[in-house]
Amino acid sequence: MTYAIDPELLPWLEMLPAVTLTDHESLLAARASMAQLGELLPAYEPVHPVDVRDTAAPGPSDAPDVPVRVYAPANRTEAVPGLLYIHGGGFVLGNLDMFHTALLHLVDELGIVIVSVDYRLAPEHPFPAPVEDCYAALVWVAAKADELGIDPARLGVAGESAGGGLSAAVALLARDRGGPQLCFQYLGIPELDDRLDTPSMRDYTDTPIWNRPNAVHSWTSYLGAEPGGADVSPYAAPARAADLSGLPPAFVTTCQFDPLRDEGIAYAQRLAHAGVAVELRHYPGTFHGSAMVETAEISRRMFADEVAALRRGLRITAG
Repeated sequence: MTYAIDPELLPWLEMLPAVTLTDHESLLAARASMAQLGELLPAYEPVHPVDVRDTAAPGPSDAPDVPVRVYAPANRTEAVPGLLYIHGGGFVLGNLDMFHTALLHLVDELGIVIVSVDYRLAPEHPFPAPVEDCYAALVWVAAKADELGIDPARLGVAGESAGGGLSAAVALLARDRGGPQLCFQYLGIPELDDRLDTPSMRDYTDTPIWNRPNAVHSWTSYLGAEPGGADVSPYAAPARAADLSGLPPAFVTTCQFDPLRDEGIAYAQRLAHAGVAVELRHYPGTFHGSAMVETAEISRRMFADEVAALRRGLRITAG
């Protein structure tokens, strides 16, 4: 199939990591490929000093502690907004280093504290392990707000791809378990629906980086069963949630040539219908993960929109 991809993105297609998920060997190869991604992407040197430290949050019941990385503006004198960040990777890829540069940039731009979660990956640790790790990290952040220098009234959750889906699930858990209270959810190109039955998911079988075959493997690994079954939890696939009312305000992004496009749009529509304040941004000519090409104008616009959305959602008033 031919796709009208933004001309600025086309030269990078052969340089971006190929992700083909079919079996255990291909998964190991994809993990190795993603581990080398940092060599392709430019480093970021913060304008303002940022303190970075690795620590751990108590894990879910009978589970190991959850590794987290804390990013904080150095020399701050008052509490600032906090953001729990959940990396992408189709539930089967990724670690704390995957979005390290991007998070440095966000802290530098916004002056907030970000806690990045190194949740357990499928298929070794299928649902509910990954989302329970993320929720445990959120509970820890809320409990340690004073120590972390976070204003608990301005605590949000954010993620990209599978991290966007996990962010939506954490928001559902926080609502249904009575906390911690979230003021905002940023759902970047989110993976939300295991039923795999939208037009974009049916048609986009060969799109760059992410496509239907990868999505099938992703959900099968995460659920530990064939996707699309009758008893899938909404905390695994948030699109399954019958009630989206009472959730925090949301910002949702989608890419044109991404099999996840239509489920992101549908989730934003359902949030709006449930009375949740939601903003949806759809980017033409893009594909899943194309924002890694930071020099493209469309990618710069995507990052500027993300910064602006977080500024509004976390109620940041300082420059």
